[in-house]
Amino acid sequence: MNKTIAALGAALISLCLGLPAADAASAAAPAAAASSCGTHWGSLDKSVQTMSAATVENVRAGRHGCFDRLVIDLQGKVAGYNVRYVDQVTQQGSGAAVPLRGGAFLQVTVTAPAYDSSGHPTYLPANPAEVVNVAGFSTFRQVAWAGTFEGYTSLGVGVRARLPFRVFILGGPDGGSRLVVDVAHRW
Repeated sequence: MNKTIAALGAALISLCLGLPAADAASAAAPAAAASSCGTHWGSLDKSVQTMSAATVENVRAGRHGCFDRLVIDLQGKVAGYNVRYVDQVTQQGSGAAVPLRGGAFLQVTVTAPAYDSSGHPTYLPANPAEVVNVAGFSTFRQVAWAGTFEGYTSLGVGVRARLPFRVFILGGPDGGSRLVVDVAHRW
């Protein structure tokens, strides 16, 4: 179906611009690829207000064709989160501002601590200002640590612009789970 639409688009471009069909097809390809992303997620707050007994174990990021992905690995089943665009990301506990690069800022909070029942850290980033390396990412500009306090752990994500995002939970190895935040490359 998408190939048929792309071919029709190429033919239309060829007729309108007087281009050879091969040149028109290559001009239509980016439009077909962009429409195939299907990232109609919206940019409003996404949250589930349930506490969990899980603990944060790791944070990582990845690049995909249509979106950049942030993954928070947890030991145990994560139950809740709050992800939203904010004017300024603030640290857990203190409320101090977390400086971020980007045109828009996501505050990502998971209802799980980054410490165990004895208060020992289960996750502590080597560099809180650059939790993961997002150099070369299409949408992400920076991922920074915003702390862990009273059962909540937060990260600040600087993004290129206020773009659509989705949030979901996946199972993980050894009874763990993952909180996934995908931010689209475009509207």
